[in-house]
Amino acid sequence: MTESKQADIFYPSEEVINQANVPEYEALYQHSVENREEFWAEQADTLGWYKKWDSVLDESNAPFYKWFDGGEINIVHNAIDRHLENANRNKMAIIWEGENGQVRNFSYNGLNREVCQFANVLKSMGVEKGDIVTIYMPQIPELVFAMLACAKIGAIHSVVYGGFSTEALASRIDDAQSRVLITADGGWRRGKQIDLKSIANDAMMRSPSIEVCICVKNNELDVEMEPARDFWLHDLKALPIASSKCDTEQTDAEDPLFILYTSGTTGKPKGMVHTHGGYSVYTSTTHRMAFDIKPQDRWWCAADPGWITGHSYIVYGPLINGATIMLYEGAPNYPYPNRWWQIIENYGINILYTSPTAIRGLMRFGDRWPQKHDLSSLRLLGSVGEPINPEAWRWYHHVIGQDKCPIIDTWWQTETGGFMICPLPVTPLKPGSATKPFFGNVMTIVDDDGNEVPANEEGKLIVNNPWPGMARTVFKDPERYKELYWSQDDNGNWRYLAGDSAKKDEDGYIWVIGRMDEVLKVSGYRLGTAEIESALVSHPQVSEAAAVGLPHELKGNAIHTYVILKQGVAPSKELSMELRAHVGNEMGKIATPEAVEFVDALPKTRSGKIMRRVLKARALGQDEGDLSTLEE
Repeated sequence: MTESKQADIFYPSEEVINQANVPEYEALYQHSVENREEFWAEQADTLGWYKKWDSVLDESNAPFYKWFDGGEINIVHNAIDRHLENANRNKMAIIWEGENGQVRNFSYNGLNREVCQFANVLKSMGVEKGDIVTIYMPQIPELVFAMLACAKIGAIHSVVYGGFSTEALASRIDDAQSRVLITADGGWRRGKQIDLKSIANDAMMRSPSIEVCICVKNNELDVEMEPARDFWLHDLKALPIASSKCDTEQTDAEDPLFILYTSGTTGKPKGMVHTHGGYSVYTSTTHRMAFDIKPQDRWWCAADPGWITGHSYIVYGPLINGATIMLYEGAPNYPYPNRWWQIIENYGINILYTSPTAIRGLMRFGDRWPQKHDLSSLRLLGSVGEPINPEAWRWYHHVIGQDKCPIIDTWWQTETGGFMICPLPVTPLKPGSATKPFFGNVMTIVDDDGNEVPANEEGKLIVNNPWPGMARTVFKDPERYKELYWSQDDNGNWRYLAGDSAKKDEDGYIWVIGRMDEVLKVSGYRLGTAEIESALVSHPQVSEAAAVGLPHELKGNAIHTYVILKQGVAPSKELSMELRAHVGNEMGKIATPEAVEFVDALPKTRSGKIMRRVLKARALGQDEGDLSTLEE
């Protein structure tokens, strides 16, 4: 990125400024960091509580912070119940369109009926407060109903992205020791039916903890149902057990709401635990302020509920704020590259929040596809998942936003629960920068010794304070949480280690560069190199493997792998194709390597650690750097 491109600044129009819910950033930001607990108490007061908190922030066992401790709340009370008592009752909550053209709509009243029925079905299957229910579904309304039903009765949901395959699902079920799995017969992608139930069946064979599987009829697939374990949701809903009335469980603010697994640098994904109280406050506040939410807004977060983006900004944040949510199951360019623009025109979408990968993918089809459609309903655009390159930013702003829509470029993580760095609509924008910290957060760029680096110098991105939406721990492994994410400065203050490199310019704008560890961002999704390598080594002809991410125009990163075959096995193009397919089968198609290269040896340290940076440098023709730790 050139300095001239960094210097480009896009200023908001007078219309945007005059209509903004938060008309100015600096003064409120100063208040929020100087009076952090007061600021978050003010935001918490906008929600409904069964019982107010004893303390806003409990730091007595840092870095295991507690927020709104002593308070009683349930996120579903705020996302559904309280809307039934006002004008939102008959307002549209969810508009869903399937790839095959099917449309289903649910008012807040209708959403409540669906969630209550699902909650009663779960209770009839013995699900109780504190139980962990695994959900593995396509992007259909029942996925949202299932999440909300779990939360309503105080159960903990663990959603596994519907694009993941058997091994990924089985490992997450095992870690959570779920007794109940919710799935569907299948999903749709590019006109083809995806057989999810078969994947779920294979995972359940590997996961003996599952006793009950509830299956949604989404396709017309002929799937295998095991008697006494597998039940069709529509059959259960037809029984008296599935009443449309169900009381919402009063939960403590610190009671777990969900576990969401995120890839790490070791083979075992980390189950991040989020809670009812702080997460409710943080997701709703970040959504409402950053995207300037108005009562009439139709909001489209074009992610999947199986990722944190979907949890926070498809389901919980928007519903708490009473927005109308757009859901779409299918590919953005199916059957033609105008599918998204057609949806925006048909439903009058006001805000589109998507990934740079999706933007780049649609951008390559040119300007004529979006120009065929009336996109004038859009007033804000958003970006999530990875840093957006300036070229894609400009196309998004000019062609989709018609030069009038500010782009809310957000940086955050599964671990943070919500936006940590993002602009407001009134913030002057620099293409490629997520701009400045969200309210209450102080972000610093430091060197290896923990000292703040000068302006425009790359370093490690850290957060100097706790915030309500933060994950409380790694499920069943608090020491791992403390070791991976936190360190103390010379004064004993705890600081959150984001794991990303970044720099801050002379205006205080933060430019996130990318991951510092061995987690790859592919199309905005985080995939651990160790998981990919484990999938390759599980093939009977593979002895050892390494995976690296190389820059890719559309995906951000593409997975390149290096494989040592077992003795006597000859490399071939057919085997390369087979190994690529094998990884896709084990982990899901998102993890399919771009290339498999057969090698005789891998660069390793003397302690046996694969030096992936050396492989990456060689592939890119770059300097390999310090090789002093490389084994002979």
